[in-house]
Amino acid sequence: MDQRVEHEPTVAGYESEASPKRGSLFQRRGLVLLIAVLAIAALIALALWWLNARQYESTDDAFIDARTVQISAQVAAAVVDVPVTDNQSVDAGAALVRLDDRDFKAQFDQTEAQIEQAQAGIANLVAQLVAQQARIDQADKQVAQAQAALTFAEQEDERYEQLSKQGTATVEQAQQYKSNLLQSQASFAAAQANAVAAEKQNAVLEAQRKLSAAQLAQARAAKEQAAANLSRTVITAPIAGRVTHLSAAKGGWAAVGQALMMFVPRDVWVTANFKETQLDLMRPGQPVDIRIDAYPDRSFAGHVDSIQAGSGTAFSLLPAENATGNYVKIVQRVPVKIVFNQPPDILLGPGMSVVPTVKVR
Repeated sequence: MDQRVEHEPTVAGYESEASPKRGSLFQRRGLVLLIAVLAIAALIALALWWLNARQYESTDDAFIDARTVQISAQVAAAVVDVPVTDNQSVDAGAALVRLDDRDFKAQFDQTEAQIEQAQAGIANLVAQLVAQQARIDQADKQVAQAQAALTFAEQEDERYEQLSKQGTATVEQAQQYKSNLLQSQASFAAAQANAVAAEKQNAVLEAQRKLSAAQLAQARAAKEQAAANLSRTVITAPIAGRVTHLSAAKGGWAAVGQALMMFVPRDVWVTANFKETQLDLMRPGQPVDIRIDAYPDRSFAGHVDSIQAGSGTAFSLLPAENATGNYVKIVQRVPVKIVFNQPPDILLGPGMSVVPTVKVR
């Protein structure tokens, strides 16, 4: 009985030592299994992320772009009114600057007077041409009359010459008809000369009429030029947009070509400089998610409009010259034009930072 009592603690002690070992083993197996599950899940997530990410190409080298317009004066005049202010939104055709137009109105009125003068000159010459044609007709009739008188005088002279030889008529009568013949010849010659002069005067009047017509055309051209200069005294917005960098002021002087303000159209787009290695699958028409740094909580839908035919450095002021001995290959960036599907309802201006993401697959 004592022996049994002595052996019981030994068995109990053995069992107490084996139990912690089993628990530790199970804990290790569970930890390894958890790590394996997490690793597999991470690999699956990484694979899913890669499969999704490979469908997109993105860049932070992108900005809002627009064709800004420099508003300048086309005629030299004093500024009398500037009806716009900085950053004001205006519609197409709205007045931006008004110049002093008094000199240009005077020039326009002067050209109108020149046109009226030229028209009056042409009307006068047309009337003279009509009167001259009547004189020509009269001269032709006088030539015909002188021709008839000359013919009759020749016949009379011949007749009385024969009669004088026969003794039927006196010598005095024969001389009288000879004198009539000479007078008729002179009258005929004078009538012919008068007819020729009348014809030549008609040509002179016709030349003067053509000259007056040319002067009328010149006056009309001057009127068009004066009208154009007069219209340029009111400088209007070429398209809808915003006024920026305003320098024109009332009372100032605007010289020809002087910049009075910059004008930013409402039509803007995104110029994204993608690496050339990102363009393999990029095509016009692909959808783009556009995120603008100024509006971090919003995204805008767009699409690829076009891809520039050449890298950005190829069109720079000093393009890279690679035909050198120390050439180092650098991944080039190519501008891609991205347009919005719908005009944004927010204020956007050239140079604002954008992050576009293009779905290429």
